[in-house]
Amino acid sequence: MTTIDRPFGRAFEDFEVGDVYRHWPGKTITEYDDHLFCMITMNHHPLHTNTWFAEHETVHGRNVVVGNLVYSLALGMSVPDVSGSAIANLEVESLVHKHPTFHGDTIYAETRVVDKVPSSSKPDRGVVTVDTKAFNQEGKEVCAFRRKVMVWRREALPPRHRPYGGGVWG
Repeated sequence: MTTIDRPFGRAFEDFEVGDVYRHWPGKTITEYDDHLFCMITMNHHPLHTNTWFAEHETVHGRNVVVGNLVYSLALGMSVPDVSGSAIANLEVESLVHKHPTFHGDTIYAETRVVDKVPSSSKPDRGVVTVDTKAFNQEGKEVCAFRRKVMVWRREALPPRHRPYGGGVWG
């Protein structure tokens, strides 16, 4: 019998400059998703939440998904492949919204490793820089950002623990 732990994030040694991670699955953004995110974050702009306003008083003629939701989805999609084992997200260097996202659009994301630097002060870690791009179902790039993530070296990567014993399958 084999027990398989799903990889969630990577150690410093697993990142190679130029590698691309195609995150899966995508996510269709519903009107509900957008409205809930707007209310949670207190962004009450009618462009996102008022259909009449969006249809009659905006350049797009329909509701636009709030940009931070699109960014958050793309970031979240990247976590299993990039930062799931990270020590810390250090910074977002840039964030660009290239095209609007609308209710019903499906977002996909990919990340490319652009740099990795071992820590000069702590030998158990390093910093990885990645670019992430989000695309809609038509292949239009809707969002792009660069971030730096501090990650463990393989020998220092903490083991995963579960709150129960190991013999659950007898």
